[in-house]
Amino acid sequence: MANQADVIVVGAGPVGFLTALGLARAGIEVCVLEAESGINDSPRASMYFPTTVKILDRLGLLDEALAIGLATTDFCYHVPEFGIRIHVDTKIGLPAEEPYPYNLAFGQHILAQLVMSHLQRLPNARVLFNQRVVGLAQDSSSVTVTVETPHGREEMRANWLVGADGARSAVRHLLDLPFEGHTWPDRFVATNVRFDFGKHGFDTANMIADPVNWAVVARLGRGDLWRVTYGEDANLPEDEVRRRIPEHYAAILPSSEPYEIVASSPYRVHERCAPRFRVGRAMLAGDAAHACNPCGGMGLTTGVIDAMAAADVLTAVIRKRRDDSALDFYSTERRRVFLEVSSPLATEFKRRMSERDPAKRQADAAMMRQMVEDPASAPSATHLAKLLFGEPMPG
Repeated sequence: MANQADVIVVGAGPVGFLTALGLARAGIEVCVLEAESGINDSPRASMYFPTTVKILDRLGLLDEALAIGLATTDFCYHVPEFGIRIHVDTKIGLPAEEPYPYNLAFGQHILAQLVMSHLQRLPNARVLFNQRVVGLAQDSSSVTVTVETPHGREEMRANWLVGADGARSAVRHLLDLPFEGHTWPDRFVATNVRFDFGKHGFDTANMIADPVNWAVVARLGRGDLWRVTYGEDANLPEDEVRRRIPEHYAAILPSSEPYEIVASSPYRVHERCAPRFRVGRAMLAGDAAHACNPCGGMGLTTGVIDAMAAADVLTAVIRKRRDDSALDFYSTERRRVFLEVSSPLATEFKRRMSERDPAKRQADAAMMRQMVEDPASAPSATHLAKLLFGEPMPG
């Protein structure tokens, strides 16, 4: 059986597609395998920070992303019980020379579609749907995956493999790697809704701090859709979760005006990490390697940086600019960044949103207000970006 590709990437989400595009742009032959019949368009991440925008620019995607998405610098911190509403310019903490002084808003499935369209123009890249990986074997020179296809089981071989197939990763399972950490006791419910939040004083991105009715409210790009994400009892069946959406909306929405729910997606939220991100010729990236709660957008941000790092280091190894110990560096460093930076930040964002102590909610609001009144007190976004990127990949 002849090799099918230099690299197989499992998972057709943003992380898998960006990893594949980084490799393909470097001349590497790459094949993306996806178990589902198409890109998953259920509500998920929708805000891209300057760290991610920088990578989109590097891969030649930024002009189209700007045409599709909404560039924004506004954020509002709401504490309804105290009547607090603090508007923040997200350029606070950015240096004057920052080349990407904005966040970009649009759904992650749209990003996946954009990256796929670029991949499909390249002669050294393939994207195959309805390809469920059910087996994985390695030797000293290759990786062989067993794939369930509409035509039965088939085998594909490559020199390397990247698992970017989400928190339930088949690749991680087949590599016999545990997913260490914990699952949050509340279920998150992401909904897409048509409602005019703007006329009620909401900014493009909003965080509502409340011990019960906390929520993230964000505009989804240039259209009239908004994303509302809130917490729900994890013990309820999904049908009951969806039935209760209007009850939550009654507490979260700023008025009783009519609204239209376009999509909803209840999901369990994890704070977990694999013990290593490399086993032989197989690597993990994004949620397949680590998963955190979505408060603050650390999951997708870290996953996109993983994607670029994995593409860079694999290219260096394939082109023989580095030996394969560079892959161990990727594994160690990206795991360190998740455990020391991304997960603690996401956990702190979640605490602020659902804090039960009213004194701490007041203190959180006071800190936010001070940041607005005294920009010099704001955390350095450049420093945070350096922490998220971690040490440069070899090669």
